[in-house]
Amino acid sequence: MKRVFAIMLTFSLMMVFCGCEPGEEEKPVIYLYPEQETEVTVRLDYAGALTCTYPEYDDGWKVTAMPDGTLFDAKGNEYSYLFWEGESNTEYDMSRGFCVKGEDTAGFLKEKLSYMGLTAREYNEFIVYWLPRMQGNRYNLITFQQENYAESAKLEISPEPDNILRVFMVYKPLTSMVAIEPQELPISDRVGFTVVEWGGCEIK
Repeated sequence: MKRVFAIMLTFSLMMVFCGCEPGEEEKPVIYLYPEQETEVTVRLDYAGALTCTYPEYDDGWKVTAMPDGTLFDAKGNEYSYLFWEGESNTEYDMSRGFCVKGEDTAGFLKEKLSYMGLTAREYNEFIVYWLPRMQGNRYNLITFQQENYAESAKLEISPEPDNILRVFMVYKPLTSMVAIEPQELPISDRVGFTVVEWGGCEIK
């Protein structure tokens, strides 16, 4: 029986820790790591409006996935991952998380993303995209969530993967430190056909 681990890590912000402004889900990218060359179909059921996809999302993505994560479409075009962005009104719980100095952001992300199961390639691509936006802030309020992001951006993948690791960061720049209860972070078991997704959102 297949083991499917869904780890959805969503860094999100709530206004006064109890409400949330609408945000744009930026650069969620989806990596596919089958155990052997495999034809894979990925569909996204998104409770919002897609603003950009690459390759083009046409009732789903249909690609040939290699064990090293390289993807090919029907025309032979090569991709490193599937990319999408969108806008939604998803609300997130900010009762637990982390308040991190801007200058400590790179080290924090490397430590936490590695702990949760991202490879060096994956967490480095994550950091390169988000660090320029975050390191100049005095502090960043960051939380890790599961249910709300998974519910608003459902993935349907065929064949069914053995493991799904979804990392979605939502953060808010702060001018001063705030006290917040730390979260316990889940760890992924990357065995068999593994799917990895990361993205993020800034709440202003």
